[in-house]
Amino acid sequence: MSESIKTDVVIVGAGPAGLFAVFELGLLDIKAHLVDILPKPGGQCAELYPEKPIYDIPGFPKISGQELVDALLEQIEPFHPTFHYGDMVEALEVLGTAETPLFRVRASGGQNFECKAVIVAAGGGSFQPKKPPVPGIDDYEGKSVHYAVRRMEDFRGQHVVIVGGGDSALDWTLNLHPVAKRLTLVHRRDEFRGAPHSVKAMRDLVGAGQIELRIGQISSLSGKDGELSSVVLKAASGDSEEIACQKLIPFFGLTMKLGPVAEWGLNLHENLIPVDAGTFETNVPGIFAIGDINHYPGKLKLILCGFHEGALAAQKIYHYVYPGKRLTFQYTTSSSSLQKKLGVN
Repeated sequence: MSESIKTDVVIVGAGPAGLFAVFELGLLDIKAHLVDILPKPGGQCAELYPEKPIYDIPGFPKISGQELVDALLEQIEPFHPTFHYGDMVEALEVLGTAETPLFRVRASGGQNFECKAVIVAAGGGSFQPKKPPVPGIDDYEGKSVHYAVRRMEDFRGQHVVIVGGGDSALDWTLNLHPVAKRLTLVHRRDEFRGAPHSVKAMRDLVGAGQIELRIGQISSLSGKDGELSSVVLKAASGDSEEIACQKLIPFFGLTMKLGPVAEWGLNLHENLIPVDAGTFETNVPGIFAIGDINHYPGKLKLILCGFHEGALAAQKIYHYVYPGKRLTFQYTTSSSSLQKKLGVN
């Protein structure tokens, strides 16, 4: 066994919630290492919708997923966190007690960490897109069939078909229609699960002739060498329609898996981790869960809620890292010591 890296906290997941937890921990002189299976920070924001606008981050009327990640990385820079990308936390061993937690965490890259607290900020766990049941779709994936939009420019001047009726399908319909040469939205019925204002905006574009809406399901694809030339739409009536297209974006949701975290002895609720809503600690003292992966009464899966959860978790973690030491709450606006940590002159 390799020598353990000693740190105060190991954060599993480098999405927005995990990144902001570094800030809250840093204000309390708590050091952290972050482990993420992705090759870069940002979680789903960076991997699935880096250019998608987000409208409910306090202080930012509009900010893209990647812009938010970049701002968070700049914000936590004074605390010098250590990142371990392309890595997965495989095992956790409890070494301490409920009063003085201590853990040994093993990652797939061979690193071993010894820490006093663990924050699980892994979103929904590892996520894989749900694929539509269309024969031969694998042959087009990565070239002309995409399950996420990472660069809007990749769709400029293209004939694009988006499939789905939820927020992702509607959001990208609204954001890609100015870029695409032609955009068609396909849904199995003329009712949508997305936000009402998005549904209205989509229908306004249909009424203005700027996008097309088709009711039915994609039954087959045509093209060669991974490049689409058309898709076939099968309507509820049984009629079929061929739609010329160069890009297909199916939004059928994601399959979430907790992975090794499920073997840590944590209580689970429908693949989520129940926590105390005052500290966001799990049933295992010293292990916390923040962001989309946790569950408690009134839980909302919003990025801003993950920020709040990370702040309160840090307060409890302080007592594990500095047992017996009094914690005095301070505001960054008025505390010269906190401003010094942030590099504010």
